[in-house]
Amino acid sequence: MRIFEVFMDIQKSSAASYRKIYKFFLAISTIIVLGSCSSNTSIMGTYAYDIAFLNGEGIETVELISQDGLSRIATVPAWQGRVATSTSRGGDGDSYGWLNHAFIAAGETSPQFNNYGGEERFWLGPEGGEGSWFFAPGAEQIFPHWVVPAPFDTDSFQVTDRTQGSVTYLGEAKLRNARNLLFSIRMQRKVTLLEKEALERLIGPVPDGVSLVAYSSNNAITNDGDFAWNEESGMPSVWMLGMFSPSETTTVFIPYNPEGEGPLVKDDYFGPMPEGRLRTDKGFILFTIDGKYRSKIGLSAGRSLGLIGAFDPVKGLLTILKTDLPAPGERYVNSQWGKQEDAFGGDALNAYNDGPTEDGTLMGPFFEMESSSPAAALSPGQTLVHSQTTIHIAGPNDLLKQVIVQVFGACPDF
Repeated sequence: MRIFEVFMDIQKSSAASYRKIYKFFLAISTIIVLGSCSSNTSIMGTYAYDIAFLNGEGIETVELISQDGLSRIATVPAWQGRVATSTSRGGDGDSYGWLNHAFIAAGETSPQFNNYGGEERFWLGPEGGEGSWFFAPGAEQIFPHWVVPAPFDTDSFQVTDRTQGSVTYLGEAKLRNARNLLFSIRMQRKVTLLEKEALERLIGPVPDGVSLVAYSSNNAITNDGDFAWNEESGMPSVWMLGMFSPSETTTVFIPYNPEGEGPLVKDDYFGPMPEGRLRTDKGFILFTIDGKYRSKIGLSAGRSLGLIGAFDPVKGLLTILKTDLPAPGERYVNSQWGKQEDAFGGDALNAYNDGPTEDGTLMGPFFEMESSSPAAALSPGQTLVHSQTTIHIAGPNDLLKQVIVQVFGACPDF
């Protein structure tokens, strides 16, 4: 049934050719053949299926696998070293990242945005304003003019180092911002798979009876140009985005600093938030994630505690994003499109729920959890590093709630 749905997605695309449809079914037949030799490579939703799918489409993956073989992540050099997906239960286990199978199988390149998916991708902020990389100088900042730059869309990153538990990537960019200034930026990221002992040093003991996969990434940008980055020129930030599958029972929860300055949460990225989709409880912001209403929230640096989570009690799945805690006085780029009152009063953490756009089209559905670095005020040769850890824990809900209390200090009512 799912193969038929993907086929229909391709068929509806005005640019899809019969050759690309044939290519898709050739890839599917490869997966089915592989399934006769390896369990669950033909079962959509499993990690093995996604790896076979990517390989069948000619997309190289660099996998990191734990010593027991159960925790696995797949990174993709052609997609800027992003983590495409992961699992906590080996090849037969659930695939935790969201992949846009229909778009990938169609084999096309979009001049605006190549939405491959993936649960941790490397972008640069800001998205909007005078420092934006996504709008040409002088262009009105509306969706038809929004273009994702090639250095973090279609350009590959080079593998510069590889060990059993980590892989390091390098990319370079020449980017012109909306102020019409050309920036030279070197980008490096190192992804490290965490064994259980390393994760426990970070979050404390993990209870028996659950499965887990966790990885950390160190993401660096270096000023390779001949002028200093400052408020007058505009400053980039490291912007990490993770795409996951939504459900009727998923809630994103974000703890906040009650003593922080500014609004508790920014919730008007796509207009007013409908009643019932956003609430607070026990020091948390709770955001409904169902893939049915396009909406986004943001937490300022003054409110951020460097943590964001997603919990699905039906799947028995907890996802945690732990990132650098903002330091006092650090400024964050504002990604709001159009004219801005404060270009450096932006968010440290974000969450996005996909849904139909103004014309009724749907990019996913998926949801995102995002983190950003401070604005990079760098002189030539200087480097900024932004680190984050992504954790998936699957098991009984009572054990998952124990982890939530341990990591976040309390557990909201989901």
